[in-house]
Amino acid sequence: MNVPTMAEMFANGESPEVLFWVGCAGSFDQRAQKITKALSMILEKAGIKYAILGKEEMCTGDPARRAGNEFMFQMMAYQNIQLLNNYHIKKIVTACPHCFNIIKNEYPELGGHYEVVHHTGFLQHLIDTGKIKLKDGGIFKGKRITYHDSCYLGRANNIYEAPRKVLEALDTELVEMKRCRSKGLCCGAGGAQMFKEEEKGTTRINFERTGEAIATGANIIASACPYCNTMLTDGVKNKEKEEEVEVMDVAELIAASI
Repeated sequence: MNVPTMAEMFANGESPEVLFWVGCAGSFDQRAQKITKALSMILEKAGIKYAILGKEEMCTGDPARRAGNEFMFQMMAYQNIQLLNNYHIKKIVTACPHCFNIIKNEYPELGGHYEVVHHTGFLQHLIDTGKIKLKDGGIFKGKRITYHDSCYLGRANNIYEAPRKVLEALDTELVEMKRCRSKGLCCGAGGAQMFKEEEKGTTRINFERTGEAIATGANIIASACPYCNTMLTDGVKNKEKEEEVEVMDVAELIAASI
């Protein structure tokens, strides 16, 4: 895709408007890679000068800290902060609420001070300022979309409007689940739960949440987090609704509508 890396830009004496923090899911998970590609395409179309860290990017350490391994978190965080500071990074955009939350709220105490924007807020800004134009009567016109609030975006950082404003720009019917916004239900992956075996219970959280989303009658479940995307996709498969319901990231919806 010819995405510029920070090392190449730095070598040429240039600096980007924003650093796109890809994150582990966006780099290695096949499904989440599509979100990364969609956001890269949008940044290019909007004429934003951006770069990624590429092979220099480490995990933020969020899963390690949530799982209780503070030592590993600090090792990863210090390495990332040193790299970002050496490159004089000022503004970071990321498609992962976990990366967003930890770099924005938990890196400052370790010496990492940056303006961190989640991709939903960044997309809203691009639409509002006219940097990206959406096709009239796009491919999602008339579709019913329900939006799932990511815990780290919603409750942790109080970002509820940006993703909805972006979805409203698509000329679709936005339907809310009963549990939404600050009352939204977790997808079941947060707090490093994504990487451990679940505990005994009557149902999986992601099955419960997907059931609520399907009950709205939506054709598309929109998410703004790669973890949520994985869990909801798994839930749709469990309900055998893959033909009728699609799980898509907000960036993918916009990329398909430009």
